[in-house]
Amino acid sequence: MQNLWVLSYSGKSRLYSANKIRNKLSKQQSKYYPTILGAIHLVVLYTFIQTIIDFPLALFDYYNGTDYLYNPFKKIIVGVGSPVFIFYYAYRRAGVKLNKLFPTKSFNVFILIPVLVFLWAAQNLIGEVNIALDKVLPPPAWFWELFNKVFESDYGIYGAILKVAIIAPVVEELIFRGVIMHGLMRNYSKFTAVFVSALMFAIFHLNPWQFPATFILGLLLGTLMVRTRNIYLCILGHAFNNGLVLISIQFANELQNTSFFRSSISSQLMISTLIAAVSLVFIIIISSRSDSETN
Repeated sequence: MQNLWVLSYSGKSRLYSANKIRNKLSKQQSKYYPTILGAIHLVVLYTFIQTIIDFPLALFDYYNGTDYLYNPFKKIIVGVGSPVFIFYYAYRRAGVKLNKLFPTKSFNVFILIPVLVFLWAAQNLIGEVNIALDKVLPPPAWFWELFNKVFESDYGIYGAILKVAIIAPVVEELIFRGVIMHGLMRNYSKFTAVFVSALMFAIFHLNPWQFPATFILGLLLGTLMVRTRNIYLCILGHAFNNGLVLISIQFANELQNTSFFRSSISSQLMISTLIAAVSLVFIIIISSRSDSETN
């Protein structure tokens, strides 16, 4: 009798374990695309597609003195082809309509003002962080050469604007605040979705000296997506940021002669901190209505 009880208990225990494993697998399979691992895979895939073309061309240019890596036709083919493939791949994996993957709910256009002001103030503060980082980890000469090439164009300032302030924001926001945050917001908490997407966005740029700026930008844009559910707002915010960087490079001498940048560093930091804080409060207040509606 005791043996029968033991066998019965053992059978029930195995049945319970099997059901537990089945429920766990079912729960994992029901997660929306992409999860954190799926998002990492997507970013790595996107980077790999570009690297598998750029790296051989860079080696060929180095040993042969050519310049195929920066050929305009090559840049157009890779710049258009790789995002299109990634978007199609993610769209098929997500299995949702485009308006779900790239939400465009209404938002208060006045939020653009504090967003722009915050980005200006934040860049002033991050500039000091970058100066401190450069002292600890000085960037090599090749880095500055590569960084400057990002803002160069075959078509002058207009080409730089197109590349830096239009194409890059559109492509990167559709990937990070569109595809990636679509899955993260449905699988995890809002905080996790914003933090992970910002972290991946910063790492994606493969630039340790740019990490503070891209991470802060990612946090801001992720917050805007969570509170407004509008991909266009994220694209505009990204475009504002890149436009400010482009202006600071193109008109560096003129900006340094303004009264603000001729003041003491402590005054610049104090003013920038105050402006950033006030702008952030306005962003939260203005986006509160959109946030309540989306919830």
